[in-house]
Amino acid sequence: MPTLYTVIQKPLITEKGLSVKETEGTLVFAVAPAATKTEVKEAVETLFKVKVAAVRTSNVLGKERRRGKYAGFRPDWKKAYVRLKAGEKLPEYVSNL
Repeated sequence: MPTLYTVIQKPLITEKGLSVKETEGTLVFAVAPAATKTEVKEAVETLFKVKVAAVRTSNVLGKERRRGKYAGFRPDWKKAYVRLKAGEKLPEYVSNL
């Protein structure tokens, strides 16, 4: 992957993602489909200046969407759960919720 911002596309701000962040110290990101766990780990450590304990990834299949008689699919994407080491401060990218 050429840059950090192509590996990590955006943080996922959902109810599940925020509850996992508070209880387990885990951050959730949408990442590039070709990104590996080591690339995700290096990108998070560089961008947020924290130590990463583990990375779990999940491929999410796109849902079917219909517009009248026409049907199509949303694109497939990849999700990464990044668990920080104990004692690391969680970055506050969701401070106004």
